Amino acid sequence: MNPYIPHTPADVRAMLDAMGLPDVDALFADIPAEVRRRHRPLGLPGRDELSVHRYLAGLADRSSGQALIPFLGGGLYDHFVPAVVREVLSRSEFYTAYTPYQPEVSQGTLTWMFEYQTMICELTGMEVANASMYDGATALAEAALMAHRTVGGKAVLVPRSLNPRVRQVLATYAWGADLRLRDVPYGEDGRLALAEVPEGTCALIVQQPNAFGVIEDLTGLKDALGQAFLIVYANPIALAVVEPPGAFGADVVVGEGQVLGNPVSFGGPLLGLFATRIAHLRRMPGRVSGQTVDAAGKVGYVMAFQTREQHIRRERATSNICTNSALCALAATVYLSALGPDGLRRVALLAMERAHALADRIAALPGFRLAFSGPFFHEFAVQCKRPATAVAALRRAGIAVLPPQFLAPTGIKGAFGVAVTEKRTWEELDRFVEALRGGGRK
Repeated sequence: MNPYIPHTPADVRAMLDAMGLPDVDALFADIPAEVRRRHRPLGLPGRDELSVHRYLAGLADRSSGQALIPFLGGGLYDHFVPAVVREVLSRSEFYTAYTPYQPEVSQGTLTWMFEYQTMICELTGMEVANASMYDGATALAEAALMAHRTVGGKAVLVPRSLNPRVRQVLATYAWGADLRLRDVPYGEDGRLALAEVPEGTCALIVQQPNAFGVIEDLTGLKDALGQAFLIVYANPIALAVVEPPGAFGADVVVGEGQVLGNPVSFGGPLLGLFATRIAHLRRMPGRVSGQTVDAAGKVGYVMAFQTREQHIRRERATSNICTNSALCALAATVYLSALGPDGLRRVALLAMERAHALADRIAALPGFRLAFSGPFFHEFAVQCKRPATAVAALRRAGIAVLPPQFLAPTGIKGAFGVAVTEKRTWEELDRFVEALRGGGRK
């Protein structure tokens, strides 16, 4: 018996015989060979259940970092979640894994979806938002597909400063859609260095702030692109203190919404933000709740758009995405409602203040320097002669940072990443600096 599948070889043979197939490969023969060749087994050892449980528990213990102080960034951040968020989410009418997508869904759900969409529009400076997607990476990939459907070109300009994990997801989608990803370099300040827009470009992607934490200057980018889409992958907390992408003519703003009231939880669940111009509403994936009035003139809410193939003709479907991150989007709605614009700005300023204080102290240490001179929000890259040694020294002091191998795909060498949120105390910053003394110096 396969250790992870409850069917015996006899079970499998009986099912194949019933279907008239010679083997399992024949069962998947309708999947293109080029796709099947990309399949990779997980590589887990074939053992009994107890051994597998012990093995996985060991991996979890090794990687959980529960006893470490997280200065980790890379797309997920350790922000404080007010108790009101969990309290509202735990109510029985909300706490379900079920994603409501039928038109007859309750007015309560449609109402908070509408409020969520409204707040995302206000945050991004855009005109319409959907009710959320799986995560930021898939939202970005869907935005690239939307640009291709609208503009028609096949080239997507992707900065080297894009989060490497997000880029991997984008590359997978692009491969399936026959889109070409073209690298855009960055300058010494860590900012995007766009020299030209090649013919056939359907979109330029900009991460705000980028994978190095540097705040990009979006001025003039849309003018340079013409009809091609300007897609901004934004940190919504940062949008409380930087100009929203909508003010620079962005066509689509996407991002990872985990920071809005959702805890870091081993990489998930996550929340994909997606907002665009009203002119592109019918090309936007996902679903949209809308406000209306009934026959008696009372305000009500309806599922206004659902553009997947289950609801409209297949050739007109914008995506095969079949759900949204409803509970995570509700958490974001409660979080943003509880903090308000001033509270969100306070969170952003606290994080930025402490990040800059820590960066200044690190840069003053012998052998350490910031990798880039550009303005940054609450995350930055530190270069030194032996970054692995520095990361190990921090870990011995109970501190976790992004290791050099995370940033390596962006082309930066000898650097580790540091992120500071409003949860990090001044005592923890002192501990960080003391741990680096003697570790990773030239």
